[in-house]
Amino acid sequence: MPYTAEISRTNPGCFIFLVDQSASMSDPIGSGETVQQRAQVVSDAINRLLTELSVKCAKEEGVRDYFHVAVVGYGHTQVGSAFTGALAGRDLVPLGEIANNPARLESRTKKVPDGAGGLVETTVQFPVWMDPVTNGGTPMTRALGYAESLVARWVDEHPGGFPPIILNLTDGESTDGDPTSAAIGLASHATADGSVLLFNLHVSGASGTPVTFPDSEGELPDTYSRLLFHMSSVLPGHMRSYAASQGHRVSEATRGFVYNADITSIVEFLDIGTRATELR
Repeated sequence: MPYTAEISRTNPGCFIFLVDQSASMSDPIGSGETVQQRAQVVSDAINRLLTELSVKCAKEEGVRDYFHVAVVGYGHTQVGSAFTGALAGRDLVPLGEIANNPARLESRTKKVPDGAGGLVETTVQFPVWMDPVTNGGTPMTRALGYAESLVARWVDEHPGGFPPIILNLTDGESTDGDPTSAAIGLASHATADGSVLLFNLHVSGASGTPVTFPDSEGELPDTYSRLLFHMSSVLPGHMRSYAASQGHRVSEATRGFVYNADITSIVEFLDIGTRATELR
């Protein structure tokens, strides 16, 4: 059975986040009191996910290196590592090193239950590894090629491991050509446990219901959305099961793709897309 390889410190997993940093990511998303910049929502979601992964992998001796993680930004000026602080310029970084090196801690307010049926605001420390950046076009083809260079090296070093998972978060069409060939090249790499998994999330401030984890292009509104659908991998069985438990309709053809995503869909996409097998 594919996508069942054990993940351990000696056989770690690999996550690569591709983050669109084009100018349009400065546009708003959400409604009412929850309106935020798209780039801010995406960076907050990834920073929160890195925190949750660190907590999940924490043992008495510290955070175990069950995963190596890269966050790659792509915009007008560059395609490359989006880490800031001590990890700036690094690509795949062991999780324990990530946990120990946030660029900074920000004080954020959040509402928590007050024990009497209401909510009360409290201040929490929020670790930040990447900042929102917006500038220029959307060189998605270059970004997919950059990810392929990381994946090729990873697969050579971990031929029997769980395949790398790449999550591409974007709000626009590629401005450096049709990304289809680059996506096919990236997904053509494989370990003994299966092919590389490429999932795509379209971030939007537009009204309308998001299309989440479709199994055909029939529900998609245009050529661009169908392009991203075909670039996306089919969800492995354990991710389908988790998506179903979250209320999504799934089949064996369900792909790791969300179109016209709102804030809730972004968080859910990252949660489902980073579900790996049991940790040992």
